[in-house]
This record gives sequence, structure tokens and C-alpha cells, in this order.
Amino acid sequence: MGNYSITIKPTSNTSIVKFETDQFITQHQSFEFDNIDQAKSSPLAQQLFYLPFVKKVYISSNFIAIERYNIVEWIDVQDEVAEQIKDFLNSGGVVANVSEEKKKIPVTVYAESTPNPAVLKFVANKKLVTQSYEFTSIDDTKFAPLAAELFHLPFVKGVFIDDNFVSITKYEVAEWNDITLELREFIRTYIESGKTIINANAPKEVKKTQDYLDAQYEERDDISKEIINILEEYIKPAVASDGGNIEFQSYDPKKKKVKVILQGACSGCPSSTYTLKSGIENMLREMMKDKVETVEAING
Repeated sequence: MGNYSITIKPTSNTSIVKFETDQFITQHQSFEFDNIDQAKSSPLAQQLFYLPFVKKVYISSNFIAIERYNIVEWIDVQDEVAEQIKDFLNSGGVVANVSEEKKKIPVTVYAESTPNPAVLKFVANKKLVTQSYEFTSIDDTKFAPLAAELFHLPFVKGVFIDDNFVSITKYEVAEWNDITLELREFIRTYIESGKTIINANAPKEVKKTQDYLDAQYEERDDISKEIINILEEYIKPAVASDGGNIEFQSYDPKKKKVKVILQGACSGCPSSTYTLKSGIENMLREMMKDKVETVEAING
């Protein structure tokens, strides 16, 4: 029995809705089916085609996208479909039967520098996780096999995994020139062999679940919501490109102070103070006018 949850995501095409899962449902593979005959290899898609309004099914690493016929509107049926998908996955239903020779997917990994000289970002051509994870020691990696194996390398001090990259923090004893190739090949081989990145039975951090984040967002005051939206739209993508992550923690209206959490390459980065003052703080002061004066960072 699984422990999946489903998040409904509208798309720019009103006929198509994505049902995102909080765990991977395929081994970095994608499938597209136009009808029930094509879906013989996918019990999940076949079940969905029994719904009379389903026109096309697309299955990828962590979502199922469904195109509907115009006989219904998604608003009337999407909750029911989400529940059906969740029940199917949690009952151990097979998403797709794939022949053994197709399971090994070619993987490429390249190394990318970050503003933090102690951190290097290793970017894969495959999505690795559905949420971010940070590990500061091997004790944190009980449910994270990739991170656990990386910590067996003597020069690895910290591991941050998000989307399609792994950020490695090294000890000073090692130089990047001496270890980059070894790390890149290690991560590439691990992913290509289909090994588990994060265990499916890993305990979900309540603060990380989308339902919790959505509920928490709705409880925020209007100014905090504005700040979160600015962080998500303008700042988080830039921080992710540097191998890190930023999360809103709090807003103090009296002091006009914003507190954020920095993770990955941004945590403990020598240039993070400059980034905060010249980038994040200036942007928030400009966009929020007289509502924000200072931004304080806390390392994750």
C-alpha cells in the first residue's frame, strides 16, 4: 500500500489538467495514449479511459495529464478524478509495464559552479525529486539512499537535492579540481542505474506538503502573501540556478523586517550577505514600497 497524495494543477490549455503526485510514478519515463487500445501497457491509463470524458492520457515522472472531451468541465469532475488516481496508486496499482531493456535511461550530469566556493551543483537531464531535501550529516539520510552514499565519500560535508540537481558542500581538505569528475560520474551512474533517490516510504515533512503550504499561505496576512509571491516568482528561480533554495519564514510589520531561510549553496555562502542586501532586500524594498526595510537570512 502506498501513501500518495495528488495536487490538481490547471494548465494554459483549459481542456487539460495535470494531477501531480508527491512521489515518482515512473522511472523517469513518459507515456502518451490516445485511446484505450494504445494503453494496454498502462493499467492506470486504461482505467482512466473508462471515464467517458477522457480524450487523452499523458503520464510522466510525477504527474498524469488528462485531456477531456467538451462534454464536461474540469471543475465538475477533477476532484473525483484526483481521488480515483490516488486510490489506484495507494492500492498498489501498476502505472505502466515496461520491458527490462527500456528501463535504463541514458543520463547526463554536468557540474556547475555556484557563488559559494565550497559548493558545486551537479545538474542532471532528469527530474530527481518532487521537493527539496537538505542533509548536513549521514544521520539525516535514513530515507535518502543517494545522500547516504555520497556521505561515504570523505570530502562530502553536505548534500542538497532539488528538482534536477544535487548540490554538494565539500570540506576544505579537498579541491574541486581533484574531486569534481569523481562526483559527477558517481551521481550519473547512480541515477542511470535506476537506484532510489528518496525512499517512497520516507516520512513526509508536514511543512513541505503542498496542502500544508497552501493552507499556511491562506492564513498569512496580505503583505506576507505579497512577499511570498515575489520570492517565488522573481527570486527563487535565480537562487535555484545557483544550487540553492530560499523560503519565506516571517514578516514583522513593526520592524518591517522579512526573515528567509537559505538552503543548499546559499547556506553559509560568503556572498549571501551581498546577495541579500543588493538583490533580495533591494527588490523587496522597491516592490513593497514602505512595507519592507530589511531582510534577514537564516541558514537552513
